[in-house]
Amino acid sequence: MENNEMEFAGTSQGWGRKFVLVLGALLALAANGYMLVSLSRLGGEVKQLRASLGTAQLEIAQIHEASAAATAASRQRLESLGNELQAARRQAATAVGKAKIEAQRHADQLAGALALEQQKHQEQTTTQLSEVKEAASAANTRISDVSTEVTGVRSEVASTKSEVDRLLTDLKRVNGDLGVMSGLIATNSRELGALRQLGERNYFEFTLAKGAQPQKVGDIRMTVKKIDSKRHKYTMEVFADDKRVEKKDKGINEPVQFYVAGTRQPYEFVVNQVRPDRLVGYLATPKVQIASR
Repeated sequence: MENNEMEFAGTSQGWGRKFVLVLGALLALAANGYMLVSLSRLGGEVKQLRASLGTAQLEIAQIHEASAAATAASRQRLESLGNELQAARRQAATAVGKAKIEAQRHADQLAGALALEQQKHQEQTTTQLSEVKEAASAANTRISDVSTEVTGVRSEVASTKSEVDRLLTDLKRVNGDLGVMSGLIATNSRELGALRQLGERNYFEFTLAKGAQPQKVGDIRMTVKKIDSKRHKYTMEVFADDKRVEKKDKGINEPVQFYVAGTRQPYEFVVNQVRPDRLVGYLATPKVQIASR
């Protein structure tokens, strides 16, 4: 029994080993199949990767070429811009030089014009100062002369006033041919001048020729009708207010009176010289007249 058990056990062990070997072989075959399948799948993936890698390499090559072309174009553009920049800098430097020269030339012209203008101004100022000095000297001389003249005039005025006072003292008031007290009577031009300075009446000198047409004297007209130079007598016609008044056989230095509308005092004339062909004298009229209504 023990032997049977030992045989059975040995048989069992043999089958066990076989089973293990077969199982190991199956497992090995399964593993190899799996590995083959995996290798096949990996091979396909490798092919795909190789194809993708080729495409990627082609794209990389294209990108590299494009990048190289862009780099070359960019480098060329940079070189062109650099050349343009240098040319522009040279042109700018030349333009700046020309502008500097032109500005310097213009500044020199302005400086010359300014110097010339200053010289002219200085000359004009010198001339004007000289003229002012000459004018001031002439003015001072003239002032001195005027002062001398004023002193002389004052002396003459004082002398004239004294003479006028003396003449006025010598003049007389007499009655006129109308019986009215006359003003002061002048017998010559100097005395008439004294009367004018006195300012009591208006005075108009006249020289009337014998037989002439009526002549206007003041605001009236007068004409000589007759002259007797030996007796110093004359006859005069006076025209005033559309009226004619005859003054007959009047004498030298005699106040001859007549009234004119609008006056309270009479007009009067005095003949100072009776010559064969003319009379010389003056007409005296009132200062104040009454306005006509």
